[in-house]
Amino acid sequence: MKRQNEQVLKHLNDHKHITPLEALHNYGCFRLAARIYELRSEGHEIITSHTSEGGKVYAQYSLIKKA
Repeated sequence: MKRQNEQVLKHLNDHKHITPLEALHNYGCFRLAARIYELRSEGHEIITSHTSEGGKVYAQYSLIKKA
């Protein structure tokens, strides 16, 4: 989990946002919301927005400020 947290945080730094599909495809992370929760508990400011595409709604997480 710690490794996935590091990968997700680096992705957020490099790309400014991440979706569950990106996390699964790039890092094998099935539980992105849990990783985001842990990153927030470390003090990182991450916001959630909801996006729809093709009739499906999914979360998109964006890094506002690192801890």
